[in-house]
Amino acid sequence: MSEFDDEEYESFELDGAGKSTESVKKPTGGDSGFDEDLEDDDDFDDADLEDAADDEIDFVLAAYREDGQPYVQSLGKDLANDLDELIVQLRRLPGDAGALGFVSLVEEVFVITRVRGQHVQVLLSDAAASGDWPIARDVVDYLGEEPVDEDEEEEEGEPIGDLGILADLGLSDFDMGAIIDNLDLSSVEMLVEVADKIKLNPQFRKAVEAAVG
Repeated sequence: MSEFDDEEYESFELDGAGKSTESVKKPTGGDSGFDEDLEDDDDFDDADLEDAADDEIDFVLAAYREDGQPYVQSLGKDLANDLDELIVQLRRLPGDAGALGFVSLVEEVFVITRVRGQHVQVLLSDAAASGDWPIARDVVDYLGEEPVDEDEEEEEGEPIGDLGILADLGLSDFDMGAIIDNLDLSSVEMLVEVADKIKLNPQFRKAVEAAVG
């Protein structure tokens, strides 16, 4: 199992009695390689987009399963502004079906990233967010799409990316779309519901509560 930095990763799991336990994992070693086109092909200039501030970042979480047991870790908030680096960190994690990254911003926008070896899938809940947040622009860039022009933004944006990103884990593209379309939910609540569907709770919910207070 990879090791991780004290302050960067906090893990939540259940002990044999069903109680929550917390453990800290430490990283060592260099970055794993990742898709060259993701690192080098920077089609869009997002220099005009300011990084999300700490108080605008709800959380950055990673989740994976090892021997069937779900683990959820809190990642550094700086990863909420850099899809490339988020992918690097997810690739360091073990996992029976790869590692998942969850980013929520201002309780309105979320990004889900799934990394399995060299295979990367991404989903952005609102394509219009590509005009506001660097990581949303990164997702649009990764998918080879054009960022949404401010003049073309609708009141409620459409998701962009792979709605079936978690289909093999129990959440179909239809159900993912239904969660995103439920405007009564914040992005935090949407991701907690996603975690419910793919059986990451109560670990995921505990990590969210620790992150957002």
